[in-house]
Amino acid sequence: MNAAAHGRGAQPGTRPRSATAVAPGKINAYFAVGPLREDGYHDVASLYLALNLYERVTATPAEDGEFVAELSEASNIEVDLEAWPSGDGNLAVKAARLLAEHTGVSEGVRFVIEKHVPIAGGMGGGSADAAAALVACDSLWGTGLTREELGRLAERLGADVPFALRGGAAVGLGVGERLSPLLHAEPSWWVLLPASYGLSTPRVYGRLDDLRGEAAARGVPRPDGVPVALVQGLRDGDEFAIARGLHNDLQAAAISLAPELSQVFHAAGEAGALGKLVSGSGPTVAVFAGRDPELARAIAVQLGDELEVRTIVASGPARGAHIVR
Repeated sequence: MNAAAHGRGAQPGTRPRSATAVAPGKINAYFAVGPLREDGYHDVASLYLALNLYERVTATPAEDGEFVAELSEASNIEVDLEAWPSGDGNLAVKAARLLAEHTGVSEGVRFVIEKHVPIAGGMGGGSADAAAALVACDSLWGTGLTREELGRLAERLGADVPFALRGGAAVGLGVGERLSPLLHAEPSWWVLLPASYGLSTPRVYGRLDDLRGEAAARGVPRPDGVPVALVQGLRDGDEFAIARGLHNDLQAAAISLAPELSQVFHAAGEAGALGKLVSGSGPTVAVFAGRDPELARAIAVQLGDELEVRTIVASGPARGAHIVR
């Protein structure tokens, strides 16, 4: 066990005055959902892809011992300040408290979070905040945890947090936390269309259960993997195999809650998209542009003009949570 596990960490004089970490948002290029379990969760099989759309979390010591977060003015997405949690409801704050409890740190921390991943959009922005907070606080407090130790803490914070910590591309099983990283994935380009509203993940899962019905749900198999052709397509940069393999069991549920998403799908097809799907529980739509950044930018311009919405061009895979200063 390292020194941090005994609550020692680095000596105060050797610690940084602040630490800034970034962590990526993600899309689910494949997402299969099993039947409702007795504990209220669903088994899933997911192919995660981290995108170069990073949350930026700066941690500084809180002299009063508090754990608190504030939103950076440099954030470039719309945030409802009244609804955005700054205390224990914030996943970054939860991550810091968990790390402090695990390592015996008695100090507080103040976060400034610069948000670039759509909120409640199915892209894991809150999970990225938590992953970045773990890495930033580990540096700030000098707790010296290994990546594996941080990963075990990440699992306790939510299904998407371990992947935000790892980044790249990975198959996720269980509730998404059991990760098998892809050793290689060729770059791919995506256009993201965040909605002006969010969809609650539990609500989308609940609608999926309703759509399936009790009798039909009993026949839903427990997902045990991701199609090999899609994994190979990402590895080899086969854009047609990727386009054919894109799938999300939650998509019908998200569209039933937000029917206007159908218009986005139609417009994306007309704009030349190779594929499209709702990311995670939505409502962000991810449009696949293959390996061509110029096609991605052209699709983004056309969809932005036609639908009068904001578009974001991003690529993946992207590096997981790491210190930037």
